[in-house]
Amino acid sequence: MPQLRYRTAGESHGKALIALVEGMPAGVTVDVNSINAELRRRQGGYGRGGRQRIEHDAVEVLSGVRRGKTIASPVVLQILNKDSRLDEAPPVTRPRPGHADLAGSIKWLTTDCRETLERASARETAARVAAGALSRCLLREFGIDVFGYVVSIGTAMSSVSFEEPLDELKRRRDASDVYCPDEAASEQMREQIRQAKAAGDTLGGLVEARVFGSPPGLGSCVHFDEKLDGRLAQAVMSIQAFKAVEIGLGRDVASLPGSQVHDEIGFDASRRDTPALGFTRKSNNAGGLEGGMTNGQPVVVRGAMKPISTLLQPLASVDLNTKEVTKAAYERSDVCAVPAASVIVENVVAFEIARAFVEKFGGDSITEVRANYDNFLRTARRLPL
Repeated sequence: MPQLRYRTAGESHGKALIALVEGMPAGVTVDVNSINAELRRRQGGYGRGGRQRIEHDAVEVLSGVRRGKTIASPVVLQILNKDSRLDEAPPVTRPRPGHADLAGSIKWLTTDCRETLERASARETAARVAAGALSRCLLREFGIDVFGYVVSIGTAMSSVSFEEPLDELKRRRDASDVYCPDEAASEQMREQIRQAKAAGDTLGGLVEARVFGSPPGLGSCVHFDEKLDGRLAQAVMSIQAFKAVEIGLGRDVASLPGSQVHDEIGFDASRRDTPALGFTRKSNNAGGLEGGMTNGQPVVVRGAMKPISTLLQPLASVDLNTKEVTKAAYERSDVCAVPAASVIVENVVAFEIARAFVEKFGGDSITEVRANYDNFLRTARRLPL
């Protein structure tokens, strides 16, 4: 059975970005409009720079789809770059602190940071969002939904209650140009971004993704590299500028006694037909994952994004050719890309959930996957057999 996976290709100012997705079962309806909607959200958000006024990201499906459905062959998604000037872009010899410039230049034995920054750029995440949005076409078939939002920017912190209907939270998030459902916090975030821009500085923040409708048993405790929390952490940590990842309570578990950390288990027979199979929890401190597996509760993943490395008031650096102390190079950039980062996190999390879903219930076609999924739930509800 093929594994669901993807690779990306392309440079920030190259001709295009490519996502190659393998392992999608045949028969999944591909909603190109929903993929493009995620790409547009990634380009938006208060605090973005001039590049987003140039690019109008939209995906072109080059292979793997016929008449709107996957056909089991690799799916290739292409996003053209309008600002395509890779060969004409000037060399960069003054590495930016916090960016891949210096480490990559030494790794590939060059004094031109352009060779590194073109691929290290967060522009690559457009391809990741496209792959994640494609995987959500599969998750949607099984009622699994993913919701990402901005928790904080700078010191401005939101307060979001998930007792509210998810549709209402999505509506409020989408009405906010910082992608936060908390209106009061959104204004505080905008003000901090305005202040950072005036100071020639940049801001980071926290973003969170929650997965609803996931059945128990995705992932595994058998091998360390099959644990879903580890895989989710790797997916989020690999996003450009991310420096920390938490599941559920995250680091707060270190300062609390076990009685305040572990989620007590109950059972509600009236909810036996849900994907959680009737098992309930008084809390979700584990973030929906125990032993590297989903437990039927919402999966909660949080990531910390550092401020953008390119500052309008550059930090000290060294010219790689002369070794003289100077100011770091300036490449057109954002003041704050945290709202966009929430979209990226939402979609890389979606892909990892979809990958684990295919591993658990996989088949060559969506018909076979559905039969495996239904049979699993039906059998689990009959326990003990």
